[in-house]
Amino acid sequence: MAFEKFHLNWDFSWPWLNLGNVFSEYTSWIQWYEFTGTFGGALWIWIVNIGLFKTYEKYQEHKSTKILSIGVGKNVLCIAIPIIISFLILNNYEEGNKTIEAVIIQPNVDPYTEKYGQSNTEIAAGLIQQAKDKLDENTDYLIAPETVFSDTFPIDQFDRSQQKNMLSTLSKNNDNLNIIVGADFYRLYQQDERPTSTANRTQRGDWVDWYNAAAQINKTGKSQFYIKSKLVVGVENFPFKSILEPLLGNIMLDLGGTIATRSIQKERGVFTSNTGEFVAAPIICYESVYGEFVTGYIKKGANFLTIITNDAWWDRTQGHMQHLSYAKLRAIETRRSIARSANTGVSAFINEKGEVMSTLAYEIKGTLKGVITINDKKTFYVQYGDYIARIAVLIAGLIILFAIARKKS
Repeated sequence: MAFEKFHLNWDFSWPWLNLGNVFSEYTSWIQWYEFTGTFGGALWIWIVNIGLFKTYEKYQEHKSTKILSIGVGKNVLCIAIPIIISFLILNNYEEGNKTIEAVIIQPNVDPYTEKYGQSNTEIAAGLIQQAKDKLDENTDYLIAPETVFSDTFPIDQFDRSQQKNMLSTLSKNNDNLNIIVGADFYRLYQQDERPTSTANRTQRGDWVDWYNAAAQINKTGKSQFYIKSKLVVGVENFPFKSILEPLLGNIMLDLGGTIATRSIQKERGVFTSNTGEFVAAPIICYESVYGEFVTGYIKKGANFLTIITNDAWWDRTQGHMQHLSYAKLRAIETRRSIARSANTGVSAFINEKGEVMSTLAYEIKGTLKGVITINDKKTFYVQYGDYIARIAVLIAGLIILFAIARKKS
């Protein structure tokens, strides 16, 4: 568990197979994740496995069926009690009373052949065409996927852009409509010295920061932005760039990745609706795999979660299904409903219990309309995060120190 905690926070972070994630398809068993997060599941697995091993060890030593029966019984209880507690929580949990109506767009654009061959205005026209029949005066949110605007654009000019003006027409009959979209942005610095630690030198000799970002548009006129902060290893960032780039050269480009460094946002950001009543967490793709990271949005005031992603890269492998499954863990940990927009499959609405309410399947172009609850309460896990992992790190450190001291003595 100490290693898993470390693995969540270094440049090669790929925590897809952390132990606690294994229960994402059995949400009725793990409603207590609102208190422990996924590390509670990891601890559960270790307790049961160690318990079964010790039972086997004792049986081999004594060859006693009584010892075997007692040991198996104890381990069955270790499995059963958390599940029983989870069902009790599930049956007694009450979701929030306030609701929002949202429309999710799933464009179903092939990222390998189509995505980067369209202009932002063409994409905006397509989004409008898909959404217009689903929107009405009661719709609070329209949500489009990660980097749906893939034609890179200056972030400081977005409010004056044609694509924003086109989308703004959707709110002409609904003053309360908020539109969340993903976009590739950049910020250019015309100076000789490096302006930020993530800036990349251009061929002209000036500097540029690249952003995978989310933007919110509404009647206030001024867009809100959030910049993706957990980057996919190799594809979006070059890990340990200062060390590895001189050694590896452009190998990451050959593997389909990048040698450029994308800029990140150090603190989580949220999108507040123009009425101030709703606060969305603009989670971008890979960020949804990180439990404690997502709690940062809740601490900033988010009362529901949006996940915008481009899972078309997975093609028809199990990756896109697994990514959806992990979103259910975030719903339970934070007790926040989720509106999930994917470029293609699986777009979904997920309730506060981690139950998928409706979906759009893979390789389907369409829109999904639904109602989800909002919740302003903070769970124990939101308040204290990966405390189990931090205790594990402390214990591991003490064990190592004890082992070193014992060896010396």
